[in-house]
Amino acid sequence: MWWMYALLSALFAALTAIFAKVGIKGVDTDLATAIRTVVILILAWGIAFFRGGVSTIHTLSKQNLIFLCLSGIATGLSWIFYFKALQVGKVSQVAPVDKMSVAIAIILSVAFLGEPLTIKTAIGALMIIAGTLVLIF
Repeated sequence: MWWMYALLSALFAALTAIFAKVGIKGVDTDLATAIRTVVILILAWGIAFFRGGVSTIHTLSKQNLIFLCLSGIATGLSWIFYFKALQVGKVSQVAPVDKMSVAIAIILSVAFLGEPLTIKTAIGALMIIAGTLVLIF
C-alpha cells in the first residue's frame, strides 16, 4: 500500500511544479512560497482535525517536536530554493534535479539512521545522480 501513496505523492509533486511555474510568473518567489505555505497550513490542519490526529497532540515528545520543527525548516528552505529555481529555469530541468533529494535521502538514511544499503538501492541512487548530472550539464 505504501507505493500507492508514494505514486500519489509523485503525481502531486509534478502538479506542484506545473502550477508553481505558472503561478510565480512576475511574482516574488518568497511571497509565492508564503502564500503556498498558508494554503498548506490550512489544508494540513483541516485534515488533522477531520481525521482526529489533533487529539494525540499531547503525546508528542520533546524529541518529536524538535525534529518536526527541523523538518519544517528544511521543507521551507527547500520550497524557497525550489520556487527560485522554477522562476529562472525550466520545469523539465528543475523538477528532476530537485528529485536528486531521493539519492541524498538514501545516503543520509544509511549514514545517520543506519538503514541498510542494498545493491538495488545503491544502483538506483547512482542512476538518479547520473541522470541529474546529465540534466545539469
